Amino acid sequence: MTVPRSPTMRLRARGLLACFTRPELKVERVSYPVMTPSAARGIIEAVLWKPAIAWHVERIHVLKEIKFTAFRRNEVNSKASLPTATTVQNGGPVRFYFADEDRAQRNTVALSDVDYLIESHFTMTRAAGSDDNMNKFVDMFNRRVEKGQHFHQPYLGCREFVAEVLSPEGSPPPIRESRDLGLMLWDIRFSEDGNSPVFFPATLDKGVLEVPANPEAALMVAAQSKGGEQ
Repeated sequence: MTVPRSPTMRLRARGLLACFTRPELKVERVSYPVMTPSAARGIIEAVLWKPAIAWHVERIHVLKEIKFTAFRRNEVNSKASLPTATTVQNGGPVRFYFADEDRAQRNTVALSDVDYLIESHFTMTRAAGSDDNMNKFVDMFNRRVEKGQHFHQPYLGCREFVAEVLSPEGSPPPIRESRDLGLMLWDIRFSEDGNSPVFFPATLDKGVLEVPANPEAALMVAAQSKGGEQ
């Protein structure tokens, strides 16, 4: 059965720095060359998120040349933990956390001066109420993009790399570059049995990254094509 979906909607996101961290490189942050679909969804949901809708990224246009920059940052090795409920109720020692004693200097390979055009659509979820409808959320999204409104600050991979969200009108054309991006994080699949990352074979074609609706099928096709080449 075909699930009703909204028309394709667009927004533009740009910033001075971005880091879409490759999960296979955990100690030091190294960015993918292009924004990941999960990061794009995060920007869209910062503009408009409701329990009644689910966003699906279709494609990402790269509007500026891909440029990397490297720098060092002070990061902490662990998180400060809250005292347990038993400690709060009955008293007892509380573990103090001093960030100055837990710092480590790590290298970051990030992207500089990025600019993207994101195309996406949404489908209605089971949480939709009787007064929720597709046109209502389409108008709400377009109005919020035009006014530059968002529920929380959108960011480009890391929270300190702020994203400026703009109307897509007047956006420059995508760059002419094409390259194989390898396996890229598609999104995190959430379930009661646990959360698991999902990857897909990513290709930048004349500045446009097409995002598959079914990443598992895209992986299978890519594996079959490589097997045929051998």
